[in-house]
Amino acid sequence: MPPAGQRYHSPVEVRPLLIALLLTTLSARADRLYVSNERAGTIQVIDTATDRVIAATATGNRPRGMALSADGKVLYVALSWWRDGKRAATGSESIVALDAQTLRKIRDYAGGTDPECVAVSPDGRHLYLSNEDAATASILETATGKRLATVAVGTEPEGVTASPDGKWVYVTGESTNTITVIDAKQHEVVAHIAVDPRPRAIIFTRDAKRAWATSEIGGSVQLIDARRHRVLKRIPLGKTDKPVGLVLSPDERRLYLATGRGNSVVVMDTRSMRVIATIPAGERVWGITTTRDGKKVYAANSLANTISVIDTATLQVAKTIRTDDGPWGVVLH
Repeated sequence: MPPAGQRYHSPVEVRPLLIALLLTTLSARADRLYVSNERAGTIQVIDTATDRVIAATATGNRPRGMALSADGKVLYVALSWWRDGKRAATGSESIVALDAQTLRKIRDYAGGTDPECVAVSPDGRHLYLSNEDAATASILETATGKRLATVAVGTEPEGVTASPDGKWVYVTGESTNTITVIDAKQHEVVAHIAVDPRPRAIIFTRDAKRAWATSEIGGSVQLIDARRHRVLKRIPLGKTDKPVGLVLSPDERRLYLATGRGNSVVVMDTRSMRVIATIPAGERVWGITTTRDGKKVYAANSLANTISVIDTATLQVAKTIRTDDGPWGVVLH
């Protein structure tokens, strides 16, 4: 929460001082970490050179999944309503596009029902989003906002990821324990991949030949052949590990896994497929990403309202950053 006497501005307004600081950071070409805080209804920006929050804006609703355009100019944020009976359903369920430099809102895209995650095509022309309540995924045109297709996927879809070659979109189905494969050109479902219970997130390798997927209840991670759309190997984790978010190191030799209720980050060697470290973090570790040089990993601790900064050389938490209420997703540019 902001210090006493300060408040967040409207969804299209940003603190002027923080924006000035952000522009200074941009001139220095430092990495920027975007954090979505689902309970606070805010997006924060962290300067990875100093590991300090340098900007923030209010989005309203419940921001969770995020994606950056390939040129890094637009940040797409999935907004949905709370369904816990404790919070009012205000605003619209949508994908909001923010200017990644100023955090000012560019436009809203109609988001279906309870859009939890969003992905953008490599060419920037399309958005893919999961509609959790409807068991569908939507494909939108970024230029016009037009909905090009809505396809049936697994029940309670969450994670949605576009392959780097632009051919496929993978969508996780939490309740059906499947990953639905969508042909990105034809906008049609071409396969369903059976995985361990409650798949959460997916990441493709840069060559788009393989993908990794987490299964929270299964306590495992799966290596997938992304050309034939089949599981190559299932790797069980520790008894208390409930993996959700995941990220590959820049050289793709390590896989970092946020273990959710396991309150840790698991590090796996992708060649031997063995766990090489388990790093204690904050409570309920969710989103996770790494800097472009691979020297730091950032993990969002949803119930602790912190970001753990992990030094990848020592595999220890080097710093803890305070955030607004409920950090969920992290995206780095």
